[in-house]
Amino acid sequence: MSAGTRSHRTAGPARRRPVQQRSQERYGRILDACAGLLDEVGATALTTKEVAQRAQVPIGTLYQFFAGKEDLLAALATRNLDHYLQRLDARLATAAPVGPALFTDLAVEEFVAMKRSVPGFGRLDFGLAGGPVVPRGVRDERHLLDAGVDNNTAVALRLQALGGELFRSGDPAATTLTLRVALEAADAVLKLAFREAPDGDPALIAECKRLVRGYLAQQPSAR
Repeated sequence: MSAGTRSHRTAGPARRRPVQQRSQERYGRILDACAGLLDEVGATALTTKEVAQRAQVPIGTLYQFFAGKEDLLAALATRNLDHYLQRLDARLATAAPVGPALFTDLAVEEFVAMKRSVPGFGRLDFGLAGGPVVPRGVRDERHLLDAGVDNNTAVALRLQALGGELFRSGDPAATTLTLRVALEAADAVLKLAFREAPDGDPALIAECKRLVRGYLAQQPSAR
C-alpha cells in the first residue's frame, strides 16, 4: 500500500509545480536549503533571498515555484508529511498484524526519528509552532498543509487513510476528531521531550506512547 495514494486534498503551496527533471532538482534543492536554514536561524529570521543563495539559484527561480516565504514553508511542511507517511507506511507493511497500539508506537517512533535526523524537521515538522511568521490573511502557520483545515486535522485525515480498516469503524468524522485530539496530545508531550533533551527524553517519549494508546483504546472509532 502506498501512502501517496491516500492523501487528503491540500492547498497547493507551490506557484508552479516542476515537471522537467532540471526543475524538479532545483525545486528540491530550494526546499533542502530552506530546511537547513530553519535549523540555523529559525522561521522568523528566514528569508527567501537567503534560501535562494543557499540553494544556488537566482531569486527569480525561487519565485517561479513559490509566491513567497509562506508558500515555501508550506511546501516544506507538505514534503515532511509525505516523507513521514512513506516511512510509516513502510514500517507498517512489515509489522502486520497492526492494531491501534502498534500503529501508535510506530507513528511516534517515526516522528521522533525524523526529529532527530531530518534537517529542518525539528523547527517545522508539519506546521510551525508559536507566533505568526507570515502576513495575516495570506496563510498562517496553523494552515500550512491545507487552507481549509488546521495542520493536525490535515495530518489526522492522512493517518486515517493510511490506517485503512483500522480506523473505519463508526463515524469517519468522529474518527478524524479522535485522531486530531491524539495528535494534539502527542505533539504537546513530544515538544516537552525535545525541550528536556536534544534527542528527546526517552521517558517522555514512552509516556507519549502510553498516553495516546490509552486514549485510542477508549474510542470506539479507533479499535
